[in-house]
Amino acid sequence: MSKVKYYYDSETLSYRKIETKRGRKIGYAILFVAAVALCTILLTSSLFIFDTAIETPREKSLKRELANMQFQYDLLNKKIAQAEAVLTNIEERDNTIYRLYFEANPIPEEQRKAGFGGVNRYEALYNYENSDLIVETTKRLEILQKQLVVQSKSLDEIAKLAEDKEEFLASIPAIQPVNNEDLTRMASGYGWRNDPFTKARKMHWGMDFTAPRGTPVYASGDGVVVRADNSASGFGKHIRIDHGYGYVSLYAHLSKYNVRKGKKVKRGDLIGFVGSTGRSQAPHLHYEIRKNGDKINPINFYYGNLSAEEFEELLLNASKQNQSLD
Repeated sequence: MSKVKYYYDSETLSYRKIETKRGRKIGYAILFVAAVALCTILLTSSLFIFDTAIETPREKSLKRELANMQFQYDLLNKKIAQAEAVLTNIEERDNTIYRLYFEANPIPEEQRKAGFGGVNRYEALYNYENSDLIVETTKRLEILQKQLVVQSKSLDEIAKLAEDKEEFLASIPAIQPVNNEDLTRMASGYGWRNDPFTKARKMHWGMDFTAPRGTPVYASGDGVVVRADNSASGFGKHIRIDHGYGYVSLYAHLSKYNVRKGKKVKRGDLIGFVGSTGRSQAPHLHYEIRKNGDKINPINFYYGNLSAEEFEELLLNASKQNQSLD
């Protein structure tokens, strides 16, 4: 029960009851509500500040995990950057050295660094606090993986080309079939020569190396013996070696063979001996090279065992317009 307050009225010489006005009552009520609301806000803020200032052990653990994850992703991105730099260097050498040397077309940049399609490819990685970092790292990793696959396939191709190139270089008939120290002289070269029997001008399709009967004759390149017989007109005992890549070498007027049909030979292998069988005027080796069935000048294929001076002398003797020996 509220207390009733009075005041002394000097005019009436009596005590009167203090009457509270209605407007003031409303003001007091509003002031009270405002005070309560203010106290509530202050209390809530204090509790919030207190709650945020003091973390629970689980919150601390989660924050540590998040910080560690960001650190690991940053470290991973640095490693990716290093891998990208190394791969870029390999790609440059691949295009400008390896593929150029083996006459292979360079791989276009857009093919090497192409990304991946699909707008929803990384949808599952969004809606996280560090989604941008996660998505960007994932993209870089996938592009790097694709670049590695492209480069790996390119190196496989280069390795195959190198293997083929090595086989090709070994197969080309690139050495003189008779050693210089065994030669009597270079009798006749490729071109128009006087026939020793008819004395008429006739195309001489090979080179004649004069040497004593029984002088060793060597295979000028790797290949397979496809003929070792005396059934070809004019050649007498002769050998033909298929070197692959369209090349065939022919060794005619032999005295005897050291190989048979079907035998695989290496450059420098002893295959036969100088003779004068068939249409021959004196002991010598008639040597021819054919490319895709066409007879070509053997003078262009002696880079394997002659010095510059020896080749120059051979070129001079082969160009003389003399008489052939077959």
